[in-house]
Amino acid sequence: MFRRIVEIGKSIQLISQLVNQDKLRLQALECLRVLDLPDGYIAAGFVRNLVWDHLHNKNVSTPLNDIDVIYFDLNESHAEQYKDYQQALKVMMPEVNWQVRNQALMHSRNGDQPYQNSLDAMSYWPEKETAVAIRKLPSGELECIAAFGFESLFNLQLTHNPKREKAVFTQRVKAKGWLKQWPKLTITQ
Repeated sequence: MFRRIVEIGKSIQLISQLVNQDKLRLQALECLRVLDLPDGYIAAGFVRNLVWDHLHNKNVSTPLNDIDVIYFDLNESHAEQYKDYQQALKVMMPEVNWQVRNQALMHSRNGDQPYQNSLDAMSYWPEKETAVAIRKLPSGELECIAAFGFESLFNLQLTHNPKREKAVFTQRVKAKGWLKQWPKLTITQ
């Protein structure tokens, strides 16, 4: 158990180091911090791609198609509030394609039981390595969470989440071109 805690700590430390070397990611995290969304994080490819780029010794980060912001607010006043948050982020950082979603509402779209928080919502995402998120705390420190831990992410694995249909996972792997972009990846069960 102690070894696992140490490994998690090392993973988070390396992610923080990588993010601190990336101006775009630092700026995006600051924008999210200013917005101060409840249980708000930047998730998915924001962290995943950065780790895979590092492990593939890429000198230049793979461009992000979008920046996925998740938050969890059961008391949100209207169902399309996320659009206001998305627009606010777009004003702060217009060169980015922001995608913002309240995870407290996503269970109904996905046919799941209600999620408990952002971390729980990520535990339903199609591939385990995508279920990682980060945010900047008011203290300036970075906080990184992962629904399935960090081991498979750092082992260059791509793992189907059994909470989702295998066909969805397979389609995403093909459509996203991950195996071409990061050829050291291996699909695991």
